[in-house]
Amino acid sequence: MTSTPEWSSSPRVRDEEDFVLRVNGVPREVRCRADAPLLYLLRNDLDLRGSRYGCGLGQCGACMVLFDGHPTPSCDLPVWSAVGHEVATIEGLGRDDAAMQALQRSFTDEQAAQCGYCTSGILVAACALLRADPAPDRAAIAQALDKNLCRCGSHGRVVRAVLGAAVTLRSRVPATTLDASG
Repeated sequence: MTSTPEWSSSPRVRDEEDFVLRVNGVPREVRCRADAPLLYLLRNDLDLRGSRYGCGLGQCGACMVLFDGHPTPSCDLPVWSAVGHEVATIEGLGRDDAAMQALQRSFTDEQAAQCGYCTSGILVAACALLRADPAPDRAAIAQALDKNLCRCGSHGRVVRAVLGAAVTLRSRVPATTLDASG
């Protein structure tokens, strides 16, 4: 017989509460302990497995999600703190997000993902950066990805991929003129 982890939504776990979380634009009703890490809930109860467990301390970026549009580690974020906020996972960003589509293509072109374990967290952080700054320089990219650890050492290719995605995004934006004379 296997034991059930204390954060699981098993009926054997005491102190569970009902929560409604907005994940990838959809309200989701969940029952779990209030202090359960959001990452566990996403992966084990909502079957959103793109965010990965890396360190459990919020220091490696493998579990990165967008929390109200900001890249946030989900491994040390308790479920109760996500109530009333928008959580976006890599699965939710891949659909209709122009920044994510440009990043996916550029990561492929640059072969930026080596083993792939950290890639979803890096893509989430890079997507947030490109939404906020469509023309980042290397320093801005390095700062935005500072909380993402790639043990394979593909950081150079990752930076080139983000720069390439930024160029792609800027080329899609229609040119506008600011001619005040009408």
